[in-house]
Amino acid sequence: MDRIRRSLIALALLFLGTAAVPAQEQRSITVASTTSTEQSGLFGHLLPRFTQKTGIQVKVVALGTGQALDVGRRGDADVVFVHDRAAEEKFVGEGFGVKRLEVMYNDFVLVGPKDDPAKAAGKDVLEGLRRIAAAKAPFVSRGDRSGTHAAELRYWKDAGIDIAAARGEWYREIGQGMGPALNTASAQNAYVLADRGTWLSFKNRGDLAILVEGDRRLFNQYGVMLVNPAKHPHVKAQEGQAFIDWLVSPEGQAAIADYKIGGEQLFFPNAAPAGRA
Repeated sequence: MDRIRRSLIALALLFLGTAAVPAQEQRSITVASTTSTEQSGLFGHLLPRFTQKTGIQVKVVALGTGQALDVGRRGDADVVFVHDRAAEEKFVGEGFGVKRLEVMYNDFVLVGPKDDPAKAAGKDVLEGLRRIAAAKAPFVSRGDRSGTHAAELRYWKDAGIDIAAARGEWYREIGQGMGPALNTASAQNAYVLADRGTWLSFKNRGDLAILVEGDRRLFNQYGVMLVNPAKHPHVKAQEGQAFIDWLVSPEGQAAIADYKIGGEQLFFPNAAPAGRA
């Protein structure tokens, strides 16, 4: 009986020991990224593939680009994956990011009521915005320091409109992500600048439609950066770099290209080939 008891105890200890190994070995990273990559469903498509290949779990903190970069500056993320090149280059220049790599692109679209009361439709986003401002037609701004918000402010400036001076009841800042901005525009039958990926995945369109697209100014590039472990030693540099390497690898790039809604591709991979980054 004692021999049997000892054998059972040994087996139990062996089982407990092996069961504890996965928990000890489980690796994970935090990625600060944009609401467009999250709300478009891209991460839901990509991350299971990455985790299956590497065993590394990924937690996404989805914010506007400016806020995501702030998370990286504080060292509260291992990787930053956003879409505002000037802000990204500043992040790296200040020493908070190791290196910026391009991953993919899509484009912005100007969305508005199908009957287009401001007559903004066309191929020129600047002219469309001028007409919206002249008509004082309802316009929803994310107002959240996101890459989309930064692009919107840049377009107003390039259109020759001082939006800080011109804004009134017609210009509505909500301080939220792309999904809520589209929901607000749909509810208020207003104009809004959106990234195409989130627009394609958005179901509550109401009477909204794309009115301006195809302007070269609407190009929307995404970049990825490892948070600098020299600034924040706790950054999981090995795992974070593994995620970056996978994103820009042929496998990761193919996974990005494979993501479609209704047969339409949302993001277009354009990482530089190995050795040319």
